[in-house]
Amino acid sequence: MRRKCFAEQRVAQGYSQEEFAEALAVAASTVVRWESGRATPQPHQRPRIAGLLEVTLPELEALLSEGQPAETAAPSDTPPLLHGDDDDMKRREVLGLLAVTGALVALPDPDDVTRGYAASALSVTGDALHRSLWQLFTLSDSKQVVFPAVRGQLDVMAKALTEARTAGDRARLCRMTADLYQLGGELFFDANRYTDAAQCYTLAAHAAHAGGDHDLWACAMTRHAYVELYARRAPAAQPLLAAAARVAQRGDGTLSTRHWVAAVQAQTYAAMGDLDACNRALDEAEKVHRLGGGHSHNGGWLRFDGSRLAEERGACYLQLGRPDLAEDALTTALAQPLSLRRRAAVLSDLAVLGACRRDIDQVVHYAEQALGLADRSHSGFIGKKLDGLRGRLAPLAADGRISDLDHRIAALPRTA
Repeated sequence: MRRKCFAEQRVAQGYSQEEFAEALAVAASTVVRWESGRATPQPHQRPRIAGLLEVTLPELEALLSEGQPAETAAPSDTPPLLHGDDDDMKRREVLGLLAVTGALVALPDPDDVTRGYAASALSVTGDALHRSLWQLFTLSDSKQVVFPAVRGQLDVMAKALTEARTAGDRARLCRMTADLYQLGGELFFDANRYTDAAQCYTLAAHAAHAGGDHDLWACAMTRHAYVELYARRAPAAQPLLAAAARVAQRGDGTLSTRHWVAAVQAQTYAAMGDLDACNRALDEAEKVHRLGGGHSHNGGWLRFDGSRLAEERGACYLQLGRPDLAEDALTTALAQPLSLRRRAAVLSDLAVLGACRRDIDQVVHYAEQALGLADRSHSGFIGKKLDGLRGRLAPLAADGRISDLDHRIAALPRTA
């Protein structure tokens, strides 16, 4: 049944469905599903929705309960991580394992100084497995293929943490667990489950600290900060990144950790409108190229090698309203070998650049290419990226090509 009062409250606050969706950084079709009763906002979205509607959270719950049978909850707006009827159960199992292993990480070091051969052997084979899982995650268009292996490995880590016989073995297992938590966080993030992702990154930071690895710890904090940044809460991301930068300074100076932190800080400064601070952070990130060699990153929880800096610089300048600076960076990025998703992101930004200039030919040229990549991808990343373009199309809507683009972007999936 329709949520008539929810829709009426939106209208009373002066929002169209499209404007309400833009304020919440969701697709307009998502608002349509909420108001039709076919979907329900996620918990992390509700404080923002209540603020826009100028109601309390209990009042919002009442609006959302309209037309819903008491014994039947509205369907979730976020699709499951995997395909199948028991997906939500699998997700709960993973979250349960995260809680279990997190509790085991918090245990004091073992008193027994007997050498733990089993745990030592696991640390060798587990490290290799984790590297292969990160590689699979990086190369796969559909990231969720890694999920079952992560769930199984969490089981293994829970058992190993209870059997570690020495402080050294336990520290190695904590580092492996932090590695796995970060990969789990990436999977949840890709599936638009940002609260679950943030939980993974928080646990990863604790486990890395317990394992004595400052670089792993700083990376977990940086990923957590990115959740805040992606949710358009740059002021909340800033202190996390400042702390990550301090932790990274205590890490391995031959690794790229501190440069990656700077790259994400640049995005935060761009979101806050600080061009000078953004440039300083980007310049610090560029110093990664001085490290040289192939050992500055591990291809797993630390993947920053500076190869994305051109596209990241372009995106920052675009957000800062400096298309003159953005164009050179984005065209440089497009000339490089890029993954499907990275190419789509650059193409989307170039289309936005065209919209800023009211150059319809440029908008259509780049957006058409991005849409073509969306058809090849099993992820909703491109749809979410192109949502940023949709918000710029209204002044150009009189052109039929723009109207067609808008409808095609609206039809794209927004989840993995």
